[in-house]
Amino acid sequence: MSIKDNLLEIKSSLPPHVILVAVSKTKPVSNLMEAYNAGQRIFGENKIQEMTEKWEQMPKDIQWHMIGHVQTNKVKYMAEYVSLIHGVDSLKLLLEINKQAAKRNRVINCLLQVYIAEEESKFGLDENELEEILHYLQNDKLQNIKVIGLMGMATFTDNQEQIKKEFLYLKSLFDKLKTQNSSLITLSMGMSGDYKLAIDCGSTMVRIGSSIFGGR
Repeated sequence: MSIKDNLLEIKSSLPPHVILVAVSKTKPVSNLMEAYNAGQRIFGENKIQEMTEKWEQMPKDIQWHMIGHVQTNKVKYMAEYVSLIHGVDSLKLLLEINKQAAKRNRVINCLLQVYIAEEESKFGLDENELEEILHYLQNDKLQNIKVIGLMGMATFTDNQEQIKKEFLYLKSLFDKLKTQNSSLITLSMGMSGDYKLAIDCGSTMVRIGSSIFGGR
């Protein structure tokens, strides 16, 4: 199947409230343009340099999502154009995003990444760190960032029950925090292998790459 066919099939299976991020890392611009011409406008990349090169070459109505781990010293390279940063896992990083957004007179949307997996290799905040950051934001209004939700990555496993448990934990955390923070509207969880389960567990944004563009 073509990229267009894959994309349309996935989109037709998504509930209307779920946003699709087409994960285009490592893929050439020609592949992204196929998806663009089929109507896709949100692309996710995990390397800032690669994302910036694509941003420079592609139509300007695209929303670029940074879905990888972000180093603070690299924020300045994407602050001009990035729409949403998924993996914010420290207050230090949030402050840097705010600083770089202010220089460009922008407000950058962010998701706080929560550590939900039983793996050492994943990044993210625990529940206490999450609440500390949200508390800080309530008291010290950072003018150039807006935290609009949470993001989490489940353990890389075939055990569906474990993945479900991790997704439901994140959803319960999201629901709890949403009662105190009305700006929290987005729950980003689920990738090619588990996005249907993630949606069943309450995800409002899925990050799908290989099911659209094929394997690497």
